[in-house]
Amino acid sequence: MSSDHSAPTAPAPRRPVEIDGDEALRLLSKVSLGRLVFTRHALPTIRPVNHVVHNGDIVIRTHEGAALTSRARETNGRGVVVAYEADAIDPVTHLGWSVVVTGYARPVTDPGELAYYRSVLRPWLDGPMDHTYRIHPDLVTGVRLTAGPAGD
Repeated sequence: MSSDHSAPTAPAPRRPVEIDGDEALRLLSKVSLGRLVFTRHALPTIRPVNHVVHNGDIVIRTHEGAALTSRARETNGRGVVVAYEADAIDPVTHLGWSVVVTGYARPVTDPGELAYYRSVLRPWLDGPMDHTYRIHPDLVTGVRLTAGPAGD
């Protein structure tokens, strides 16, 4: 009785290539799910959320009990400093890209905008998503993981 217990093959060498902000936002607009990072009780908090990119801003919707909603109330409309990360990285080759946007998440209050975002942004969780936030990027960074050794 023979059994193959060989170790998994390591992915081929990869190298990171920085991408500019415009390309990073273009890539971000091609996926719908990312991770929102903010502080809660002075500790980092990460939540998966879905988004749309609209006019260079990232827009998300949350529910009444969401940590971001509570945190946003504490700022009296000034906004919450957040980072938003999304990626598309192949689990086998480890090739792909990752984008991080840093800025302030501020509530969207205009009724017309709210109606528009409700029509184009379907939350990935069931239930009412009564709060909409716009993240205007102050800093956009991105990296593409390409085949080849570093330093090519």
